[in-house]
Amino acid sequence: MEEITYRVVNLTRDRELASKVRLATSFSARLIGLLKHEELPPGEGLLIRPCKSVHTFGMRFPIDVLFLDERGVIVDAWCQMPPNRLTWPVREAKEVLELPAGTVLAARTIPGDRLALVENENIDKVVSIRKDKEEAAPKQHIG
Repeated sequence: MEEITYRVVNLTRDRELASKVRLATSFSARLIGLLKHEELPPGEGLLIRPCKSVHTFGMRFPIDVLFLDERGVIVDAWCQMPPNRLTWPVREAKEVLELPAGTVLAARTIPGDRLALVENENIDKVVSIRKDKEEAAPKQHIG
């Protein structure tokens, strides 16, 4: 059975961030994450759910990291996070999207933008659009 993948779209900027995103929802999938990968090719990503903090210990490449709240709004961002680093927990985060380094800046994606997860098998089925409501000014980290 083939694993279901998703597209991630920045609704605020009407841009696709990735076309092949896997979900990591089990304990083992969240624990392993991208550790077994030699690289994260353009267009791919990993959505870790639930998640408030990530590390890149043991990884061989930098990544972009987006922390999302329950509505899919970016509440924090780490651009080009190098290997062997750790983020502080982000209280507002419910899930984390890991993307190839450079994706976030190239797509001009910033905290406060709202993302949607769309199932690739059924592009009419949006999996992660949540209700809008007021949000605090988010943070962004580069490098």
